[in-house]
Amino acid sequence: MENKVVLLNFWPSSYGMRVRIALAEKGIKYEEKDENLVEKSSLLLEMNPVHKSIPVLVHNGKPICESLNILQYIDEVWNENSPLLPSDPYERAQARFWADFIDKKAFSLVRSLWLSKGEKLEAAKKEFIEGLKTLEGELGDKIYFGGDKFGFVDISLAPLASWFYTLETCANFSVEAECPKIGSWSKRCWERESVANSLPNPHKIYADWVVEHKKQFGE
Repeated sequence: MENKVVLLNFWPSSYGMRVRIALAEKGIKYEEKDENLVEKSSLLLEMNPVHKSIPVLVHNGKPICESLNILQYIDEVWNENSPLLPSDPYERAQARFWADFIDKKAFSLVRSLWLSKGEKLEAAKKEFIEGLKTLEGELGDKIYFGGDKFGFVDISLAPLASWFYTLETCANFSVEAECPKIGSWSKRCWERESVANSLPNPHKIYADWVVEHKKQFGE
């Protein structure tokens, strides 16, 4: 059976980074195609006609869209090793809950943190830090959100580790100072080969994407 895997992505995307980490954890070989989100490719428009966004995992010609949905697909299809979700139904439900929380209370605020100014920036920063503190409470003294095992919730949040430098620089705060357990967890994530090889350098995100974007659009 053919097993061709293609990832349509955009290199600074936290959502795309999730998929890269999951594929690396599973040891899945794939081809990555970096998209131009201003002039979207015909392949992206064909594979994701509803949202026209990345990431899209194309498995044997069939598209799977939305990052958390993709992670679950990867875990179900390549289920021989490195499970991402717990086997217990309750624990699986909890993992999905926290991944959804990360989307709504962390990822959704990233753009505001590096683009906004004044009161809007301060409001976004306050909400972002509150979200991290809630996650810190869930993490507790565990090594990873899943305990000793790096899993679904960790993969859902880990891409922010590559964005922390940008967010701290633009919004003038310190993740380490505000949420030390999240800071330590982030460092442990970076030590994993699957994460280190999947996330771009934090300084590259700031210099090559954020700064250039602001120059281009005068923001």
